Formats: sequence, structure tokens, C-alpha cells
Amino acid sequence: MSLRRLLAPLCAGTLLLTTACSEGGEVAPAPRADPPAASDPGEGAAEILADMSLEEKVGQLFVPTLTGTTPEESAEVISAYHPGGFIYFPDNLQDTEQIVALSNGLQDRAVDDSGVPMFLGIDQEQGMVSRLPVGERFPDAMAVGATRDPDAATSLASVTAAELSALGINLDYAPVADVNINADNPVIGIRSFGSDPALVSELMTAEADAFEAGGVVPVAKHFPGHGDTDVDSHTGLPVIDKTRAEWEEVDLPPFVAAVESDIDMIMIAHVFMPELDDSGEPATLSPGIVTGILREELGYDGVVSTDALNMEGVRQTHDDGEIAVMAVLAGADQLLMPPDLATAHAAVVSAVEEGRITEERLDESVLRVLRLKLRRGLFDAAPVDPGEAAEVVGSAEHKDAAQQVADSSVTLLRNEGGVLPLREGASVRVVGSGSEEIGAELEGMGFTLAASAADADVAVVGTNGARGDAEQKGLVTQAQDAGVPVVVVAQGNPYDISELPGLDGYLATYSSVDVSRAAAARVIAGEVNPSGRLPVDIPGTDLAFGDGLTY
Repeated sequence: MSLRRLLAPLCAGTLLLTTACSEGGEVAPAPRADPPAASDPGEGAAEILADMSLEEKVGQLFVPTLTGTTPEESAEVISAYHPGGFIYFPDNLQDTEQIVALSNGLQDRAVDDSGVPMFLGIDQEQGMVSRLPVGERFPDAMAVGATRDPDAATSLASVTAAELSALGINLDYAPVADVNINADNPVIGIRSFGSDPALVSELMTAEADAFEAGGVVPVAKHFPGHGDTDVDSHTGLPVIDKTRAEWEEVDLPPFVAAVESDIDMIMIAHVFMPELDDSGEPATLSPGIVTGILREELGYDGVVSTDALNMEGVRQTHDDGEIAVMAVLAGADQLLMPPDLATAHAAVVSAVEEGRITEERLDESVLRVLRLKLRRGLFDAAPVDPGEAAEVVGSAEHKDAAQQVADSSVTLLRNEGGVLPLREGASVRVVGSGSEEIGAELEGMGFTLAASAADADVAVVGTNGARGDAEQKGLVTQAQDAGVPVVVVAQGNPYDISELPGLDGYLATYSSVDVSRAAAARVIAGEVNPSGRLPVDIPGTDLAFGDGLTY
């Protein structure tokens, strides 16, 4: 029997769901869901759990994707599977008003169904992994690493949390806790704060604390570490062949920091680390890693989420139903993005009925999920207001905050002959990645945009992953052939310089968002004094962690 059906509205007592009684006995609006009164979230969660059916309990483990842009399109999923949450993607999102209506409608349906509100989550790391079509875009995590400033991390997460909360989104699959030490990493790169475990730990914790303070559940990812891979787990299973001692030195510290700070949630990666578990299974399905290391050795008792279960890194040896069962047996509490929700839900229900997953094991996960929902106030949350959201999302204050982080992140790594800052009145040829935005900023500061490099005093070439791109390298070569000083603005990872010899100037912004391109122009013009420092080593060069020039 669902919690809502069990706890029927009675004006003689305290209502537990979506209505409340006025002094005159009339029904009046109230917060969506009010859990049974208890002295702590653990007691309240236990009371809720006691009145849930098996299907409702299993539902709390799942976080599927949404269909469409309206809550009505997911009504059948809610009533059939009682999911613990949903994850938003760009196809579900249009504008502020629509997102607010979607969030409110989904929560209303969840409470009407089972009495338990949902995690409404999103991948809004900022930078390259940003799903919202509205709101302020901050630079990527590596740019924050270049600032060396925990306040920059706090600013990013505080603004992001304010905007997400205003839209009814209460969980963010961020921050990234991976230590990126592999320049060829195809999936992490600038999503990481850098290559130093202490720096990553400090900035990751600052972001997580700010998310929690802003009412948004943070998710540290991807345990046991995805920063030293050369395979994208979306398309294959990365194998990380390092010793346990090497892992403990490099990859582990940020997750220890996450556990010590009692972070709300940790995500497990689809990676195979034979020195941690030689079963051949990805960490997602490994009891030795999830339960043995994360739970027992590190002492983490928060919510554990899988990475997306539709990724190839976890789908190579088992069917989708078995994967869901094995993830629960490994120790996961939330199963993210099952490719077939019906199959996965039925498989877990059957595994419980058959005793393969004990009811005690199931209840452990459901209690963790419910405790977190109680602790983060989901049961007390009123519907979000579209008018308030319109004022908060993308505000001028948030824009200024993002620009400050971008300005302080720009790292000057080459400045031969003092080519930068540009002399007053110089003509500039701007080409490549971000050329329109960088050029417009420079023109607005009084510089002339030349029609060709040969007509310019300086050529500025924007790159984004030029190491493996002959066309981008060609733009740099063409500018050098014109015989003018060439300045490269690397807007992806900072490693491009390793294959771009002979540059006069080289700036790393670690991001291609608008504020980062504006920051690059401001540094080139001398409006901003470069203060960023490399958060990684650059193989094949003399540039190392901590390097950075100034004017």
C-alpha cells in the first residue's frame, strides 16, 4: 500500500501529504509532503519505509531519463515504477517557465503516487558539461583549478545551486573529484580541477559544501577515479592498470575528503582496476570496491549512485536486468539511467522475491535515499515560483560572478618579446575557435580587426583540442607564415602547445564558454592582469604544474 493511500487526509490530526487543515476545518494548501514527525531523518525514514510496498521500495532506487518536456508525458512511468528521481537533459528543457512547470508537475505526481518527492537531477558541472538552456555559464573545473582559489569554487557552486533551486532541480551530478593526470583522457580532461590530489580535494569540497548550502544535493564522481584513462566509458570499459599504492596516492585523496565531509552522494565509475578487484567487472558491479573499499574501508554511509547504466562500459558482459541486480548487490543505492526501466525494475523486484537481494539489503538503500530526501528538505519543499525563477536565473549578479572566475583563471604561458599586452591601437587578426567572441571583445576595447594576418600587427588564433586536429594546426601555421607575432588562445585542455612550436604568445582559458573568451580578450588587451597558474603538467614541454606568467 502506498504511503499516500495509507496516510489519508484527516482534519482531526496532522496531514502528512499535500493538504492541511485550517482552524475552521477547511482544507488549505500546504507543502507537498510532510513526513511523520521524528527527532531525526533516520527515524522519519524508517516510518516511511515501513509503509512502502516492495515495488515502491525498488522504485526509489531508480533514476531514469525523462520523455518529452511535460510532466504528463512521464505520468505513467511514475505510477508504474515509483522512481526515486529523474535526470534532466537538454531535450527536456526549453526555458525557465517550462522547466519550472516540469519540476512542479513531476513532484506533484510523485507525491500523489507514493507520498515521496523525487530527486530531480541534472549534469550541470558548468563549462562543457552544462545541460540547462538558461542561466549563467561558468568555466570548466580546470579553470577553477587554475585560480587556486576555493572562493572561486564556492562562487560557481553557489550560483549554480541558486539557479537550479529556482528551477525546481534539487540534485546536481557534480563536482568531478577525478584527478586528471592523463593528457589523452578523452572524457575527463578540463572537467577535472587538475592533476594535484590536494588541489582537487580542496576545490571539490568547496563546491560540494556550497551546493549543499544552496539546497542542492552534490554528487562527487567518479569513484574510484576516472582521471587516468584513455578510453571513454561511454563507449568502452577503461582499464586502469596501476598499483593500489599509486591509486591511494593520486586518485583516492579527493574521495577521502568527500567521505570526511559527509558528502550527500558519491557516483561509481564504469572502470576496471584489477589491482583493486580482479573479477573483471567494472567498479559499478564490484562488491569489493563499492562495499569493501568505499563503505567498509572508507566508512562512507551516504548515498551511492551508479554512473549511467546505458553506457557501454557497464553493458559488455551482462543483460540490462542483471546489471541492475548486480549494482544493488555491489552496494549501489541509486541506479542511474537504466536503458530499459521496465526490465531493470522487474529484475530487481524478482531478485528480492527470490531472496537473491535480501529485504535487509534493499531497505538499507531505500533508507539512505529517504534520509537524504528528508535531510535536504524535499518533503517540506513548496512548488517553485516561475516569477522568482525568472529573476534569479541568469541575473546580472550571476554573470559578474562567472566573469570574475574566468578572469582569474586565464594562464599566460608564453609571452616572447613582450607581445602581450597589445599596444594601444594595434590591429589584430582573430581566427579559429571563439574568434567571433574574442574579436568582438577586442574591437569593443578599441583595437582594429584586420582582414588578414598579413595586414595585422598580431594574429590571435583560438584553439580547442588542436593536438589531434590538422585544421586547427594549419590555422596557426598560416598565421606564422604571414610573418607576424602569433598568440594562441587554448580554450579546451591546455595541452595544445605541445604540438604548436614557435608561438610568441600562449594563453590557456581551460574553457570555451563566453566569459572565458571574454577573459582571454581582456588579458590580451591588458585590461586584466593574468593570474592563473597551470593546474596540470604539459607533457613534451617545459611547462609544469604551477607555471604562469604575469604582466
